[in-house]
Amino acid sequence: MSEDIGFMFPGQGSQAVGMLGDLADAFPLVRETFDAAGQAIGIDLWSLSQEGPAEDLGRTAITQPALLAASVACYRAWEAAGGEPPVVLAGHSVGEYCALVCGGAVDFEEAAVLLQHRGTLMQAAVPEGQGAMAAILGLDDEQVIELCERGSQERVVSAANFNAPGQVVVAGHADAVDAAIERAKEEGARRALLLAVSVPSHCSLMRGAADEFTQALDELEIRQPDIPVVHNVSADVADSPDHIRRLLSAQLYSPVRWQDCIRTMKSRGATRLFECGPGKVLTGLVRRIDRELEAVAIGTLEALNEAVRDS
Repeated sequence: MSEDIGFMFPGQGSQAVGMLGDLADAFPLVRETFDAAGQAIGIDLWSLSQEGPAEDLGRTAITQPALLAASVACYRAWEAAGGEPPVVLAGHSVGEYCALVCGGAVDFEEAAVLLQHRGTLMQAAVPEGQGAMAAILGLDDEQVIELCERGSQERVVSAANFNAPGQVVVAGHADAVDAAIERAKEEGARRALLLAVSVPSHCSLMRGAADEFTQALDELEIRQPDIPVVHNVSADVADSPDHIRRLLSAQLYSPVRWQDCIRTMKSRGATRLFECGPGKVLTGLVRRIDRELEAVAIGTLEALNEAVRDS
């Protein structure tokens, strides 16, 4: 095990048609991983991920198991290429489940089924068009919290992701999010824009979904992970499987404390963070959070091979 490597797993928004295509050409286990998840949920995830349509891949109940397959496949390719094991893991939102699978806490196929169910519950919790999320850039965390509190007397809007200094995502009722965007602009935000999502994640509108999801979590076998996993809700490591269950349930309606998660990974010795899965979103956030940390995305064959050589 390398004493300075941490792995990060991305959340929704990182998926893309064609993801991991070149990795699959070099590592058959990539396709095999997608096929195993697809069989578990009754969907041809590999064909959908490579051929689209993007609208279907972007449906929450499909996106979540597809991202699980992509991130776990990337991690398995890292292992097959001879990459060193990490000392700590963390994932952003649905990426936390990828971290738990790669850490040995949850079986892969069971996680795929669970995430399909999670996505279905989340989509059903708020009718399409009634919820929204927006990115607020250029204000500090407390400013965003305060402007949400000013506008949430009757409608829900709250900070959902503390992603990096000056970068906070808010979520809630669509009209309340629109109003928060206008208030943010008035207060000097560099940018404030709606995100292309259909579900207002990590806010109180997800409490109903969490109540139902807790029942599924109670039936899931969860083990203490072999590699520590830093959780979004606490920005810390859970001390028992039951603690993991509580954190996963609360994650649906609680903010993602990503800045704090990265700081915890650093405190546990990780100075090189590899983004395991499609895209480079988390790599960019790390560079804003702490410039002392090295962050590299390894979702392509070239990037993965280079990272393995350097590890």
